[in-house]
Amino acid sequence: MVDMLSFDSTDAAYLDELADYVAVPSVSRDATAETMRTAAQWLAAQLSFAGGRVVDTAGHPVVRGEWLGAPGAPTILVYGHYDVQPTGDLAEWRTPPFELRVDGDVMRGRGVTDDKGPVFIVLKVAQAFIEQEGALPLNVKFLFEGEEEIGSPHLPAYLREHADELAADLVISADGAMWRPSEPSLSIASKGLVTLDVEVSGAATDLHSGRYGGTVANPVHALSEILAGLHAADGRVAVDGFYDGIPELSDERRAAIAAVPFDEDRYRDDLGLDGLFGEAGYSTLERLWERPTLEINGVLAGGKYTVIPHVATAHISCRLVPGQRPERVLQAITDHVLAQKIPGVRVAVRPDKGGVPAYTIPAGHPAIRAATEALAHVYPDQDVLLAVIAGTLPATALFEEVLGAKTLFFSFSTADENLHAPNEFMRISRLREGMRAWERLWRLLADGPHRLAPVRGDGTR
Repeated sequence: MVDMLSFDSTDAAYLDELADYVAVPSVSRDATAETMRTAAQWLAAQLSFAGGRVVDTAGHPVVRGEWLGAPGAPTILVYGHYDVQPTGDLAEWRTPPFELRVDGDVMRGRGVTDDKGPVFIVLKVAQAFIEQEGALPLNVKFLFEGEEEIGSPHLPAYLREHADELAADLVISADGAMWRPSEPSLSIASKGLVTLDVEVSGAATDLHSGRYGGTVANPVHALSEILAGLHAADGRVAVDGFYDGIPELSDERRAAIAAVPFDEDRYRDDLGLDGLFGEAGYSTLERLWERPTLEINGVLAGGKYTVIPHVATAHISCRLVPGQRPERVLQAITDHVLAQKIPGVRVAVRPDKGGVPAYTIPAGHPAIRAATEALAHVYPDQDVLLAVIAGTLPATALFEEVLGAKTLFFSFSTADENLHAPNEFMRISRLREGMRAWERLWRLLADGPHRLAPVRGDGTR
């Protein structure tokens, strides 16, 4: 049996190895092609036991590998990503972002928890199986992309082109953090996403506010009216059709959410707020997990100088829940905005491409049952919480559409570890805990009470 317990969370060799990976500044938004390929090659080398290789796409490359030496066993596809977010303001970092630094019981560095550390865990588990048992307990395919942090623009085409090669009974994502560090959790849903810009234009150019003030419509003022009209005073989205298709929140689900330990006062205080606000009629956790949102993410116009800007633009995002269709939400918002007749300005709505529907996996799915048992094995004194990812992971809907496979989120990142922010970190103990849990999960899926039923006996479709 693989002895994952032999891993010591302070083992310098493991941390040094992960440090080499974190040191590659694989920021998909603006890194060079050479830098991104360097990160991909690091992963491919780790997958040498599975024919690891770097494969070109229309964008940054993907890393592929497969070990199919378990005839009759299920086949899983392990997904993750090697790209990372930009660092933001370097002055806000305690340590250099692309140097893994140990700080007490955590390790810091950009990408260490999203998603390089969680992927590293899976690699070490697979390598340990091969080294100690000579085989994996089930058939495993690996797909690691380099564009998740920019919306995976080239993954759909690649996945459709290689669907037969990537076919699996289940996708397991090393991406997607646990909700909080105080208890182990599994996510049974993630919210969808649509984004758009609202642009209001007036005169042909910026105007001197003294010479023209009071004689022309101000696009900033007009845009402010439009944005204010997107919500009612009680926090409800005031767009006809926005909530279409959403089922009523059942009494059973409300009771389950109410039973989740959640300190609303601490949640508020940790955010530095005097009070919380949101759609009336729902608790904070219900709004976070079960209700859709419409947020104004930014406004661009003018500046601290005396002009009347000729253009004002707002960036808007909506997180969607099951029942909502991205295209219908965008159309409802467009109709609502264009219905606002404000004299002296022109209004345009520009939806972004790539709307993502919400994703769910049933709580009774064999993968959820197996993952629950695996986490209970590692955390025997804690209940396993079934949570919701309030963010969006676009690949899940894509895997279901193209491969017909559900995705299990099984990451040992935690949502409080400054993902996408300065001073990103990961708890070192999660490495050992994650290895033990992945080992247990694979055994249960391969030959246990929650075994997946393979489509074909040779591990392929």
